Amino acid sequence: MLSADEWDILLLSLKVSAAAVLGALPLAFGLAWLLARGRFPGKILLDGLVHLPLVLPPVVTGWLLLLAFGNNGPAGRWFAEWLGISFMFRWTGAALAAAVMALPLMVRAMRLSIEAVDRRLEGAARTLGASAWRAFLTITVPLSLPGILAGLVLGFARSIGEFGATITFVSNIPGETRTLPIAIYSALQVPGSEAVVQRLALISVLLSLGALLASEMLARRSSGGRANHGF
Repeated sequence: MLSADEWDILLLSLKVSAAAVLGALPLAFGLAWLLARGRFPGKILLDGLVHLPLVLPPVVTGWLLLLAFGNNGPAGRWFAEWLGISFMFRWTGAALAAAVMALPLMVRAMRLSIEAVDRRLEGAARTLGASAWRAFLTITVPLSLPGILAGLVLGFARSIGEFGATITFVSNIPGETRTLPIAIYSALQVPGSEAVVQRLALISVLLSLGALLASEMLARRSSGGRANHGF
């Protein structure tokens, strides 16, 4: 059985992860479409920047977020003054860090799905009088939907396990930024907390494994759909 504090940690982790993937969804899909369909100078550089969080030490990512979205950072001041959103020492900052770390996985899954859509179907829709926007909504989005969902699930799994960038950016504050990985780290520093570590670690494993299995099922469904359409 989980204690009240452990339930709070679990619910906070779910809230942070959900906010991270939903907030990153429009940007991830836009970048995926741009990388899949765009032809422009600097595309390789953009691709590298998108995937940079995968290879950077998470502490460096957290430090860069601190410079940009801290109280004295340019983006942090803009969000505070114009939208009333503060990231420092808040769960919103934990969600931002998780979104940045999850973005490359989301973009990759969505990009592969968009690239697999047969553009001849879009062309056929255009010849039948559909506008580019309508063809996009009725052809591209439905056919790439399994990849979009797989990207969301992968991003959620990555967000659940995010530690380094979060603790560097928004620290370790109970009830505000102490997500599952940070709570496990904190419990490891306290003698006699092995049971707490075991419970939280088991929850993390189950959540991550469930997300990975769901992503694999969606990926297989996407592959099966493309095979049925002759892709």
